[in-house]
Amino acid sequence: MRRFLINQAKGLVDHSRRQHHKSPSFLSPQSRPLASLVSLSRFFSSTSEMSASDSTSSLPVTLDSINPKVLKCEYAVRGEIVNIAQKLQEDLKANKDAYPFDEIIYCNIGNPQSLGQLPIRFFREVLALCDHASLLDESETHGLFSIDSIDRAWKILDQIPGRATGAYSHSQGIKGLRDVIAAGIEARDGFPADPNDIFLTDGASPAVHMMMQLLLSSEKDGILCPIPQYPLYSASIALHGGSLVPYYLDEATGWGLEISDLKKQLEEARSKGIAVRALVVINPGNPTGQVLAEENQRDIVNFCKQEGLVLLADEVYQENVYVPDKKFHSFKKVARSLGYGEKDISLVSFQSVSKGYYGECGKRGGYMEVTGFTSDVREQIYKMASVNLCSNISGQILASLVMSPPKPGDDSYDSYMAERDGILSSMAKRAKTLEDALNSLEGVTCNRAEGAMYLFPRISLPQKAIEAAEAEKTAPDAFYCKRLLNATGVVVVPGSGFGQVPGTWHFRCTILPQEDKIPAIVNRLTEFHKSFMDEFRN
Repeated sequence: MRRFLINQAKGLVDHSRRQHHKSPSFLSPQSRPLASLVSLSRFFSSTSEMSASDSTSSLPVTLDSINPKVLKCEYAVRGEIVNIAQKLQEDLKANKDAYPFDEIIYCNIGNPQSLGQLPIRFFREVLALCDHASLLDESETHGLFSIDSIDRAWKILDQIPGRATGAYSHSQGIKGLRDVIAAGIEARDGFPADPNDIFLTDGASPAVHMMMQLLLSSEKDGILCPIPQYPLYSASIALHGGSLVPYYLDEATGWGLEISDLKKQLEEARSKGIAVRALVVINPGNPTGQVLAEENQRDIVNFCKQEGLVLLADEVYQENVYVPDKKFHSFKKVARSLGYGEKDISLVSFQSVSKGYYGECGKRGGYMEVTGFTSDVREQIYKMASVNLCSNISGQILASLVMSPPKPGDDSYDSYMAERDGILSSMAKRAKTLEDALNSLEGVTCNRAEGAMYLFPRISLPQKAIEAAEAEKTAPDAFYCKRLLNATGVVVVPGSGFGQVPGTWHFRCTILPQEDKIPAIVNRLTEFHKSFMDEFRN
């Protein structure tokens, strides 16, 4: 840790000195050294105290004594660069004029409401009425809330024991809400859904952890996982002691998934004695933003059937599709359309209220639909859910609302559709603007943003930049991202945190800042990139 801090200090101070002698106008060379030194003095004062305390500590827990699986676990989207950004943000409050930017713009994580997106009114009305049920007896409520939000709140409360959102529920979630979700899945796919297959969870992440815990018992158990991947998967595989078996998405074909590569990676893992238990597919893709073609999905389902793999389908971005030639199809729909039923293929689908157009990340709602498991295994999944008692009730309610929003003729329908379509069309516009801007930069290529909330551009870094990164003992794309943050206040995540083909460098950038912020991001990124390339040009 101390070595990292020293290297970080050298990097920032050296950067400040260089910029003092050679800075484009947007970097404000007069203020840059002061900003770096002020930040660093505070950064080191706190960390040196911590380090001194650590070195003399006689406490029983040390890095050597904790679970080594925790040390192996990494989560890039809230990692080192975000920690630096948060310290810069704190310093900005006290030193507003010391930096060449006036705010930190977090493009590192899919957190829409933190960047200005408003919640869907109907959803929040229902939540408010459920949480404060006495409002339903007040005459003024009918003037403040829509008729259908009042009606929905009554229906939901009738399904909750004691009509209390502060009470525990069934470990799988409130039965009436699971009924609503199953009906929504059935309406979406055109195939039956069973509410007993639904496990409501605090977002999709606990559901992923639950399945990893079920499937992994040692490093001899493996999970086929896309590269690039969302770090939740590598982190959860590490925490639960399994082996990540990578398969590489093909950037040249728009991040396509090749069955031949799946077979190759599966056979190689098996030759090493690894029992591959499952295949993870993220559709639409994170961090890559592709939307799988239905034919490709059929090939994936057939592959899992033939190889006896559980298909773990991350479908949390199913509402986020921005191109007219692509549509979302759930893997369950594809499997059923191929004639595979409960006894043919094991499939777990994940959904979350954090993404889509709703962006209710802090409410922590989601579910997994578990199909194709024997009754005795299902009992074990239920037991794991029971250990956590239940997911939070607000998240359960939101999950039901997401899968059963206002219908034509409902009081809220027109306003709901306007909000939903406005958010999704704006996301599509922002994605295209950022995609075009990235593709205009020297040495940068960015595939089409088909869905999800991210772009994953590839950067051809000059050899001098790669050598400078090596001197700082950091990955070249992390070096680039730190420099970007330090110069512009824009926070992105290096591709090395997601996995990438060796020798290639990327970063992930969200499309979530509001439209009025996008021009500033484009300008900052464009000017920084030109300055960076000029500085390190071979």
